[in-house]
Amino acid sequence: MKSLKIAVLLSSTLLSSIFITPLQAAESKTVRLSSDFTYPPFNYKNSDGKPVGFDIEIADALCAQAALKCEWVTLAWDGLIPGLLSRKSDVIMASMRITEERQKRVLFTDKYYQTPASFVAAKTATFTIDKAGLKGKVIGVQVGTIHDNYVTDVYGDVAEIKRYTGQDQVYIDLENGRLDAAFANSDQLVLAFLQKDNGANFALKGKLVTDKAYVGEGTALALRKQDKKLTEKFNAAIAEIRKNGTYDKIASKYFSFDIYGE
Repeated sequence: MKSLKIAVLLSSTLLSSIFITPLQAAESKTVRLSSDFTYPPFNYKNSDGKPVGFDIEIADALCAQAALKCEWVTLAWDGLIPGLLSRKSDVIMASMRITEERQKRVLFTDKYYQTPASFVAAKTATFTIDKAGLKGKVIGVQVGTIHDNYVTDVYGDVAEIKRYTGQDQVYIDLENGRLDAAFANSDQLVLAFLQKDNGANFALKGKLVTDKAYVGEGTALALRKQDKKLTEKFNAAIAEIRKNGTYDKIASKYFSFDIYGE
């Protein structure tokens, strides 16, 4: 009889391990966050090669709030969505805007910030930001971004569009006179370029671009469409860090304005 009880106990333990362990494993799985790390002050790497910036601190806060173990994966910007879909990462956290086109491929969380886009050019530039003014000009953008889409659709028939894998490369060519203008998020242009020494001779030009067909509904984390539960965890975490003051504490380190938007 004792042997039978032991056998039953062992059988019960085995069944428990079969049905419970996968759930526990899923809960303890490391969530891989991906970025290209070329977009200061939002996401970049410091001199030690460590990911830093607003996106990184917000991601750390979200993972802590959701009790998730997270790590970073480096992918090129135009490889972020393909990398997500091929499971090289689990979440894109790279200042990616919510757009209708991207929503066909990925599932976005609620936004964690929202800003308009703008052109930047030399302070001494006399051309206007319209088709007539940009005719024959060279415009720099980061490849595969909403900024790339916008200038290609609106000015691609009159201007030369020069595309770069990283936003930092855009600034280098703008400063060295290889570009007439560049187009990107207005806040990023100000914080990462215009407020730096190398951007002292440049300024925002033209009207801010707020067309939601291009700038979207905000900036969010992107996940695979089937990962709804993980998306819900991040949404709950976004709401909580907004509520408990963590978001504002992080944002105040980087911005003197409301980066969250309306």
